[in-house]
Amino acid sequence: MNSVVSEVATAGITPPNPTPAAILATEATPLLGGGGGDTRADSRTPSPNLDAQKDIPRPRPGSGRRSSSDSQQVTPLPRAQLITLCLVRIVVPIAFSQIFPYINEYIAYLNVTEDPSQIGFFSGLVESSFAISQLLFIYHWARLSDRFGRRPIIIIGTLGVTAMTILFGLANSIAELLIYRCLGFFGATASVIHTVLGEITDATNQAAAFPLYGITGPVGGIIGPLLGGSLSNPAHKHPLFDTPFFNRYPYFLPGIIAGALSIMGVVLAYFCLKESLPEKRRSNLCTDLNHDEDEISVLPPPSARTLLSIPIIRALSLSGFALKVNGTSFVVLFVLSCYSPIHQGGLAFPPSIIGYALAFTGLVAGVVQLFFMPLLLRRFEAARIYSVCIAAWPFVFLILPCLNLLARYGVDQDTGELGTHARAVLWTGIFFDLALSRIGGIAYPASMILIKNNVPSPSYLGSTNGLVQWFMCLSRCVSAAFAR
Repeated sequence: MNSVVSEVATAGITPPNPTPAAILATEATPLLGGGGGDTRADSRTPSPNLDAQKDIPRPRPGSGRRSSSDSQQVTPLPRAQLITLCLVRIVVPIAFSQIFPYINEYIAYLNVTEDPSQIGFFSGLVESSFAISQLLFIYHWARLSDRFGRRPIIIIGTLGVTAMTILFGLANSIAELLIYRCLGFFGATASVIHTVLGEITDATNQAAAFPLYGITGPVGGIIGPLLGGSLSNPAHKHPLFDTPFFNRYPYFLPGIIAGALSIMGVVLAYFCLKESLPEKRRSNLCTDLNHDEDEISVLPPPSARTLLSIPIIRALSLSGFALKVNGTSFVVLFVLSCYSPIHQGGLAFPPSIIGYALAFTGLVAGVVQLFFMPLLLRRFEAARIYSVCIAAWPFVFLILPCLNLLARYGVDQDTGELGTHARAVLWTGIFFDLALSRIGGIAYPASMILIKNNVPSPSYLGSTNGLVQWFMCLSRCVSAAFAR
């Protein structure tokens, strides 16, 4: 892990005499072109043969230092497109996280196992099935978007997320839970949305655009757990829902609300989202201006092997795997710890409290992304931010078992409840640990910037995002099931 992070940290330093065996892009010369002139390695058209690494476009040598923003004209942000993109993107984290507060209770309700200690295993299996389905399709979605365009793939994916979210609350067995959760492969189109963000921004305005886009995950992390925690089992909470249907399907309400939000995302994508794929934009432009499309060459999508032959892309893929292992494992362990009895190492919280705690996590992440991330990007290189944030994760996990110790020694022997002082200390520890985990989460948008700035060609951006997201999905498959 240390070697991978160190390779990412050196991404902003280009050797004086780069060779085909050591291709490193710099943040000072981002390859998607934004502002400071031609950013490609040379003016020659790369060979269409992608089997050899020597044919991959390379950045020109540079100092690797961040260029002064005063020397570049800042490109205005496409605000309408950016807002639309954010609203469409928020659908997936809501659908993914809304089950967290009640999934353990759902497993117990279905009588999947008679052993309460096995509930964590089955809930982890359900959560990891979402990642497994994405793992199988995420790279293929990215390549399809390189061929057919970003917009149709995003619309299809958002429709699939709608179906998954609604059907999940109608499951009557563990098999149905797994099948419906596996429809999460439609959510794998999130990598295509990442690509659109890279294509509508450049190096001069990404410090403003990426943090704004980055808050969609935290906001989804707020809305999802709140929906799941407050709307699950509504027949026992709200007289209005005390009906035979909601008594039969106590976890349908949060799913149908999240599904309605997904439908809104489909409508927004259909009416407001514009195509950003360079080849599609080129075709439209040539049609409008009566130009020959052959005047502009577009590289075909590269293979995964070709992309992994680039050192910085390989490093980002492997460190992305490690980053997602940390993030997913912490959420799974935190939820299980909150749900489990105190004598079994947990905190004995009900689903509603778990939902509020996760919502606080999203709130902290949103504040960090919106207010602190732009400042950090203007002062430090993305590679340095990435390395520092990853280093925060070991401390996040070290604090987690200490919370149970606080709960054990804070229980009043007469009432069996936490005392006022012990409760205050416990919640202080919880808030600190969750806030620290969100600082570690800053590495996610930093990773997106590093991918955008180091992709060998604009034509490769979709496939590169898909590859890195594939490694992250692989880590979710492992961590969600085995963190238990």
